[in-house]
Amino acid sequence: MGRSDVAGAAHLELVSGVAQLRPEEAMVEAMLRGWRAQQAARGLREETIAAREQLVRRFLAWVNEYPWDWSAAHVDEWTVSMMSEQHFAPSTIRGYQTDLRLFSEYLTDARYGWVLACEREFGRGRHPVPVCHEWNTITHLNDYEGRPEARPLTRQELQRFLDYADDQVERAVRAKRKGALAAYRDATMFKVIYAWGLRRTETSKLDLADWGRNPAAPEFGRYGMLHVRYGKAVRGQPPRRRNVASVMAWAVEAASDYVENIRPRFGCGEHPALWVTERGGRIKPAEINARFAAYRDALGLPAVLTPHSLRHSYVTHLTEDGVDRRFIQEQVGHRCDTSTAIYTHVSGDFMNTALRKALAPALAARRTEDGSGR
Repeated sequence: MGRSDVAGAAHLELVSGVAQLRPEEAMVEAMLRGWRAQQAARGLREETIAAREQLVRRFLAWVNEYPWDWSAAHVDEWTVSMMSEQHFAPSTIRGYQTDLRLFSEYLTDARYGWVLACEREFGRGRHPVPVCHEWNTITHLNDYEGRPEARPLTRQELQRFLDYADDQVERAVRAKRKGALAAYRDATMFKVIYAWGLRRTETSKLDLADWGRNPAAPEFGRYGMLHVRYGKAVRGQPPRRRNVASVMAWAVEAASDYVENIRPRFGCGEHPALWVTERGGRIKPAEINARFAAYRDALGLPAVLTPHSLRHSYVTHLTEDGVDRRFIQEQVGHRCDTSTAIYTHVSGDFMNTALRKALAPALAARRTEDGSGR
């Protein structure tokens, strides 16, 4: 095949006519440069490209062989190490294997010319080969591979948690100490996370301008819709955006009270962030975690509960209330219904009510056949 000038091609990355002191290291660096160029040409984000390159370098160090000497057996040993020694989750291992497979496929694709380049440099038969296949990589068999302990808050737990957050504001005010504004912010923030089904990062990156009106709910005024601009991204792609309709009037009241009466007292009028700190910055996801954990532990709630549990609770409680599943899916930004189903942990009362509805037609028909009428 003739030479191709596609981004990442070997002849574009290798310096011709120059004798390298360490030809193996020079070839590896050229391969990584080419892979970086190939991914950039496809529009992938720099963070994704950098993370993939780091993974390949880690595999290089672990196997202590050059890519043209890799084999499927190396991947087998690496996978066993991650499972039995490092105890990585299946989803983590599969992600690493995917990155390695992409690099291997790039090197063995004839359009990029790395096979010929390696044979010219290191001798016939020494070239990259596919090392990841269906027999030595983890298949995505389950929709959910997180910890089975993860769950939403019950309605009682949620009420206790939000009440406790409100109590911290009153305590700070009564004690005439600093922190009342921050406590009010945090109490409102947890209500917003729950009432709009948000993730931590989505929450921390909200701006005041992200609130908007919803013609279908004029009673909520400027808080009828929340524009989430930093939703969870598809791998390698920019953050996904979505509009979340306001559905809980009490939460809208809490959000409007914070924006109009509390946030101005932070003295950050020019800052775009919805959740600001007393030092004039934007609150970070780690700070959301820390405050949630402090309140959870003070109440003696299970340690498996996290800020993400509030998002689980949103999906579960709306499902229990009979809200359409498709609407919930759009609200939380899931691409498929199975993802929403994973978040749904309906209560025993809901299941019993649904069971009675399901059994009602059959029982009615049986009563008719028996002629009992009961």
